[in-house]
Amino acid sequence: MPANPNFLENLKMSTETTVHLEGKDFEKEVLQSKVPAVVDFYADWCPPCKMVSPVIDSLSKEYAGKVKFVKINTDENPELAQKYEIMSIPTIMVFRNGQVHSTTIGAGPATMYRQKIDAALK
Repeated sequence: MPANPNFLENLKMSTETTVHLEGKDFEKEVLQSKVPAVVDFYADWCPPCKMVSPVIDSLSKEYAGKVKFVKINTDENPELAQKYEIMSIPTIMVFRNGQVHSTTIGAGPATMYRQKIDAALK
């Protein structure tokens, strides 16, 4: 049972391997993660974000068990967007050991994201 009894209630699953997080769960799920975490900062109204979403979902299946994938809606979590200086979306950040390892702004091919993820796994 998770320490926070509302954790599972607040966790919205988008796929089996990608989760939507609320700001209050960010520290535990991303910063304290034992594996690298890929964070997709997005908004529902953003067309490039919709283009990136299936790419990130596909990568989350490819790296299942090795990397954690989460999505943060910047409209619902403005404090996180401000903390990480998200000025454009989509912004994909790879975290390792609680620190930002890489940042990619804008939509790109899977190979671009894969390179960043692989670098974080080394």
